[in-house]
Amino acid sequence: MIQLFHVSKTFGPTAALKDIDLRIRTGEFVFVTGPSGAGKTTLLRLIFGAEPPTEGQIVINGINLSRVSGTKLDLLRRKIGFVFQDFKLLSRRTVFQNVALALEVTGEKRSMVRKKTHQMLRAVGLAPKEEAYPIELSGGEQQRVAIARAMINDPLILLADEPTGNLDPDITREIMVLFRSINLRGTTVVIATHSRELLRNTDQRIIVLHRGKVLE
Repeated sequence: MIQLFHVSKTFGPTAALKDIDLRIRTGEFVFVTGPSGAGKTTLLRLIFGAEPPTEGQIVINGINLSRVSGTKLDLLRRKIGFVFQDFKLLSRRTVFQNVALALEVTGEKRSMVRKKTHQMLRAVGLAPKEEAYPIELSGGEQQRVAIARAMINDPLILLADEPTGNLDPDITREIMVLFRSINLRGTTVVIATHSRELLRNTDQRIIVLHRGKVLE
């Protein structure tokens, strides 16, 4: 599903990733961890196709990212959901509108947009809040909106960058249960986190980064 071959990424004189070889299988649930500056966010952005590698090859679902661009890259990225640490919700749009937008930009029919958005909001427990605005929601509820938006196109892969970094322990557990349920549906899930608590209680695979390299 996700393959990296000798991938490096530099920003000016700074090496964010160094000679990464990595394989994540279809349907896996994987944590990527390491201290700040280890390269976690950069790794996710490269998998998403938001950044090109400086060196090496990245293959997603059989497609080499270095050999596609434009429309083909956009179509591939629709198969990848991305949950950001700061949610990136549109403040002037309701919960329903924030989630529906991800479908609208694909040209989906209006009736199908309504149907799928209602279904997804029920799935994440936010149906009663669909007319609320982000400012009216708790941090956990905002994260659920972000997850719903990332999942609305039924992606093959879900990437999450520090999705519980600003949440209290009880809400963190709820969000992780949601991620696990998404994974059980067949979606490959990759979560970047520095939370020792999350990693202490998991039996999922853990990839450890340090200074841009895979330690274990």
